[in-house]
Amino acid sequence: MGDPAIFLTGTGTGVGKTVAGCALALRWASEGRGPRVFKPAESGCESKGDSLYPADAAALKAAAGDVRPLDEICPYRYALPMAPAHAAEEEGNPPDIAKIEDAISELRSRPGPLLVEGAGGLLVPLGPGARMSDVARRCGLDILIVAPLGLGTLNDTQMTVRVARDEGLAIAGIILNDLTGTESPSARRNPSAIEELCDAPLLGVFPHISGLDSEMKKNMEDGSTAAGRLREATAGAGWDSIG
Repeated sequence: MGDPAIFLTGTGTGVGKTVAGCALALRWASEGRGPRVFKPAESGCESKGDSLYPADAAALKAAAGDVRPLDEICPYRYALPMAPAHAAEEEGNPPDIAKIEDAISELRSRPGPLLVEGAGGLLVPLGPGARMSDVARRCGLDILIVAPLGLGTLNDTQMTVRVARDEGLAIAGIILNDLTGTESPSARRNPSAIEELCDAPLLGVFPHISGLDSEMKKNMEDGSTAAGRLREATAGAGWDSIG
């Protein structure tokens, strides 16, 4: 089996894609596999000095131990919290889809696993004439879906699975992420329901980790507090099925 090449997507925005991505990158890095990460475009970036700072891409870079410059890992950044294609309409610098796909192809040619994180879900416009799903399909990336654990996830997750299959994308698995830590009947039932309804591997349920987002922004390198908490909380995930 070759090295995995994964496109990380969500059932929507704010579902915890980067948390899942960092957990997977940490695992690969701890195994000495030299993972590379790539986030073609990040919206909602804050200003840091004279440039926009892509916090999600920076966390992925630190978790993977990827030594490449952040500008190479996240080439397109926008301040507005919008789909990248639409943020670019306001701010300029639209993503060049051909360059993005060339970058992914070049990364795939190197040894070691690759993790590409999208923005939002599969149908979000990335750039002129291209959605996230188009890039994943043309680059031959398997899909890892992150969805919230609680009420409402059954419909959204099934729709994402259906879109992936309609686009001819292989699904590496689904991760349910507990965003609130609140007990509920739906949170108890949804993991088994997802397995029943989606016919795709459920890799695990990530528990709610209070304060993790702020810790990840401070330091996501292996050995940090955030890395330790994340590794411990996600130790039971079925990463082996990804490779």
